[in-house]
Amino acid sequence: VQLVESGGGLVQPGGSLRLSCTASGFTFSTYGMRWYRQAPGKERELVAGISSAGGSTNYADSVLGRFTISRDNAKNMVSLQMSSLKPEDTAVYYCGARQWVGAKWNEYWGQGIQVTVSS
Repeated sequence: VQLVESGGGLVQPGGSLRLSCTASGFTFSTYGMRWYRQAPGKERELVAGISSAGGSTNYADSVLGRFTISRDNAKNMVSLQMSSLKPEDTAVYYCGARQWVGAKWNEYWGQGIQVTVSS
């Protein structure tokens, strides 16, 4: 199983970035996908989620209206379009996959990618 994030980097406040996560080794289309982030000294927080078929999305209040999550099941890819970026969006961003199997969540994680918002 692999989840590989790409697209991170340094961007000025007010700018945009698009993160992508490419999955392999599991049936991508049957998993809900999420983006999380963790800033230095803070706990990991859920940024956005999308259902397995892509019909349902949810966002943290802090990114609502600025970030958009999407997925392409044909390409085993989930993306996070980030706009109007703020310094407080600086964090390591992680892609996650989860599926309810039996009586527990089955989860996979990427290694994370740095996003820095700074002038």
